[in-house]
Amino acid sequence: MAEQRVERRLAAILAGDVAGYSRLMGADEEGALSRLNAHRREFLEPKIADHRGRIVKRTGDGVLIEFASAVDATRCAIEIQRGMVERNAPVPQDKRIELRIGIHVGDVIIEDSDIFGDGVNIAARLESIAQPGGICISDDAYRQVRGKLDANFQDAGERELKNIARPVRVYQLQQSGRAMEAPVLALPDKPSIAVLPFQNMSGDPEQDYFADGIVEEIITALSRFRELFVIARNSSFTYKNRVVNVKEVGRELGVRYVLEGSVRKAANRVRITAQLIDAITGAHLWADRIDGTFDDIFLLQDRVTENVVGAIAPKIEHAEIERTKYKPTGSLDAYDCYLRAMTYFYQWTSESISDESISEALRLFYRAIELDPAFASAHGLAAWCYVRRRLSGWMKNPAEEMPELKRLALRASELANDDPVALYSAGWALVHVDGYAEAGAAMLDRALTLNPNMTAAWHVGGWTKIYLGQSNKAIEYFVRAIRLNPLDPVMPRTHTGIAAQFIAGRYQEAAVSAENGLLQHPNNLALLRVAAASHALSGQMTDAEKYMGRIRQLDPTLRLSRVAALAPCRRADDVARYVEGMRKAGLPE
Repeated sequence: MAEQRVERRLAAILAGDVAGYSRLMGADEEGALSRLNAHRREFLEPKIADHRGRIVKRTGDGVLIEFASAVDATRCAIEIQRGMVERNAPVPQDKRIELRIGIHVGDVIIEDSDIFGDGVNIAARLESIAQPGGICISDDAYRQVRGKLDANFQDAGERELKNIARPVRVYQLQQSGRAMEAPVLALPDKPSIAVLPFQNMSGDPEQDYFADGIVEEIITALSRFRELFVIARNSSFTYKNRVVNVKEVGRELGVRYVLEGSVRKAANRVRITAQLIDAITGAHLWADRIDGTFDDIFLLQDRVTENVVGAIAPKIEHAEIERTKYKPTGSLDAYDCYLRAMTYFYQWTSESISDESISEALRLFYRAIELDPAFASAHGLAAWCYVRRRLSGWMKNPAEEMPELKRLALRASELANDDPVALYSAGWALVHVDGYAEAGAAMLDRALTLNPNMTAAWHVGGWTKIYLGQSNKAIEYFVRAIRLNPLDPVMPRTHTGIAAQFIAGRYQEAAVSAENGLLQHPNNLALLRVAAASHALSGQMTDAEKYMGRIRQLDPTLRLSRVAALAPCRRADDVARYVEGMRKAGLPE
């Protein structure tokens, strides 16, 4: 009997899906599905047809499309991602439908109307490593489109793709010289972990502060290990109250391990349950239930930390584990006030920040200091509260509040010893005191030596380097902060800072950095101003005028007289160049 012949053909395969779809569905199932269907009906399907693509099949939020030409497939992908940025601009960040796309050219097997084979598998794996709003293409596709499209490509190197026998060289697509997506987050060269918010099992929403505080302390304890790479709290807490897929979390944060769990506090009893999961394979590596009293709270946190470290980095010596143990205060009442204060302190990552929230945090930090006058971190963070009031224009009596800021910061530095939280918070506060900028910068660097995973210290350290005119160091600090905190809700501030290339006169690089931030935050005025000024000073007037038009649409009252106060720099020469860039871009006198 003759063997049945398999039908094959060469095709360009595009695989796409919705980034973070499980989180979108968990937050608003009907709304997410309705928005996705509207995008498909009104934009995606007509665009695919325009480029002669054939939709092979849909898989939930995913789609597989066949093209006869790699150029058609890639041009379609570029126009889709560009169009989705425009369609998402008026939509809140947490409700946006953002696509990931992978493209490969290869041999496929035809069966009825479906296609199979390595060509399809490689496209799907490329899609899985693309960032939201991004496109990854294989070297086979790159060779077909090179020089045929008005687009640039970044070589992302060879990548090991799941269930693909040989490494594939990957290219990330750029449009008009600027990145369409953030770079793929490669795994660090050390064990990497994200600690997700623990569930409050106490049955009392008022106890959320306690569960969140436990997680924060575990993150801080883990971050003290120089041999570990630990994602910052702000990124981990974007998953709070969401049903998550651990593999997706690992991919979005660029980590190998994820720790999740719950906390139950009743009277003086505390129960912590935790499980450690390999985000690549989904395997459970360790799980435990730890019981104790509130009096043992630091011991319970240490036990969780030791178990995690033992599971993911067993070569860390016992002496190193002992060195990193830290008890911030001897007063548990002071510690409880401190945890409550942090709830208000962290409201700066949301739109609910107000003078009232900062004042309440400050009141609770003062209460913690009253209960334990040697509580270094409480002194440092109280000083930081005054910094926030100063930067937000909320100081009612600067003549009294600035000396108090200085007093708290200096006292924190006296008490700090090797407490990195006290050092970096007090150091950042001292940067704002006349004559203490260099001393504050030294304290920030000392904190980072003790705890290289402390994202907030990298962030404010970057702004300190800008203040001191050290642009290259500032860029280095901001890049580190972004990698440790990739989902930070206040990321525009970091992207504004990384445009410190502006200070160094590297205007094209500054424009690219600002535009990378604008992909996720298209209406952020600080980023728009940096983009406009940078393009103008590099002679790219079309782009400069485009961004200035957007600025004037969002802030029609802005004039050159106000620009100096908005500059992301402090030296007079840098401010003058920033003002000149805005003038050249078309801002009226």
